Parts: sequence; structure tokens; C-alpha cells
Amino acid sequence: MKRSFFVLAVVLTASTLSACGSSTGDRAISGGGIGAGVGALGGFLVGAPLEGALIGGAVGAGAGALTNKNQVNLGRPVWR
Repeated sequence: MKRSFFVLAVVLTASTLSACGSSTGDRAISGGGIGAGVGALGGFLVGAPLEGALIGGAVGAGAGALTNKNQVNLGRPVWR
């Protein structure tokens, strides 16, 4: 039960905060970074920060790559 709740929380958070930028690459990179950070924090709460970061990063990168700037737009990436 704890594991499925954790995975659901990571998926929802990563998809909500999926990405910024206009290109697919920018969105995937920023989504992966945001997802990894959120996943690590969530994983820390249940004792698995590395697994949380890996899952969150993968979900965030996927969500960033699969959305466009009209669906989710958090602004210009900091590296641009």
C-alpha cells in the first residue's frame, strides 16, 4: 500500500510540474530534474530516496517530453 501510494504521488507531482521550455529536449531535461527532486524528497519520507529520484526523474522526463508548452508552461529554462 505504501509503495503504490508513493508511486502515485510521484506520478501526479511529476506530471503537474513536468517541464519548462519550448523544445522537447528542454522539456524532458527540466521535467526529469523536477521529477528527480520531488521523487527524492518523497522517497526520503518512505526510506528510499534513490529509488524515488530514479522513478520521479523518469516520470518527469517522460511527462516533459510528451507535453507541449501550451499544455504545461513553467517559463523559460534557466540554462537558456
